Amino acid sequence: MPPQQWFARAPIAMQIDIQTRDNITFITLDGDIDASTAPQVQGQVLPLATPQSSILMDMKKVPYMSSAGLRMLLSTYRQVTAKDGKLVLVGVSEELIETMALTGFLDFIKTTDTCEEGIDWLRSGS
Repeated sequence: MPPQQWFARAPIAMQIDIQTRDNITFITLDGDIDASTAPQVQGQVLPLATPQSSILMDMKKVPYMSSAGLRMLLSTYRQVTAKDGKLVLVGVSEELIETMALTGFLDFIKTTDTCEEGIDWLRSGS
């Protein structure tokens, strides 16, 4: 009988697409946000936190987020709001919503189901 083999989960590269339209920065993330990818995301997102920035982070293709990802979100939120900006997360999975609810993140980070709702929230001044 051959020895049992363990296969580690292959890391999924994080894809980050950043576009600006109508004074809103759209960040589309594709992949897991964990200890290996959170610094990459943070390094590209934090410089976008400029005075009165409006940032929409599309997370429909983020299946998993570790505590490092949550720390990255908290840091991003703090940087954006410290400069009188606004941040909205779009399309967050049910699993991540549950984690964010348990950790209190939903008390201060706005989430919407669709990009249209996110854009409306950013433009509403709420």
